[in-house]
Formats: sequence, structure tokens, C-alpha cells
Amino acid sequence: MDAKMTEPLPLLIESSIEIAWDYLERTGELGDAMVAGRFLSDTIELMVRRGERRRLMLANKAIAAYQQFRRQQSEHPVLASA
Repeated sequence: MDAKMTEPLPLLIESSIEIAWDYLERTGELGDAMVAGRFLSDTIELMVRRGERRRLMLANKAIAAYQQFRRQQSEHPVLASA
């Protein structure tokens, strides 16, 4: 069995977030670091709870979800109250 397939879930989650983060940062799509970190973490953790264990699949799906989230945010910005 491949050693990568048996890595502890926290390490799987961490490495998947890192892959997604690095990609979004390199492409200039990261935006607010706090928002991005929370979104990627929540998205990847949910997929892991649903059984996904492939690191690149986790990262790629999280990237796509975050890109969609950012598009929706730019289409419907939330106005901050003063």
C-alpha cells in the first residue's frame, strides 16, 4: 500500500490546503487571507468527512469552489455599515 494513502487526516487536510493556497496565491486569486484560509479549511474538511482522501482532488475542488465563491462575492458585494 502507498504510504501517502495512509497519512493521518490532519496531514492530508494540511497538505491539501497548502496546495490550494499556493495555487491561489501564485495566480493572484487569494484575496483576503483570513477568508481564504477559513474557506479552504472548511471546504477540504467537509470533503474529507465525506470520504475523499485524494490530496489533489481535495485541493482542486477547493480551488474551484473558492473561485466560484469569489465570483459570487464580486457580483453581490456585501456593504459594510459605518
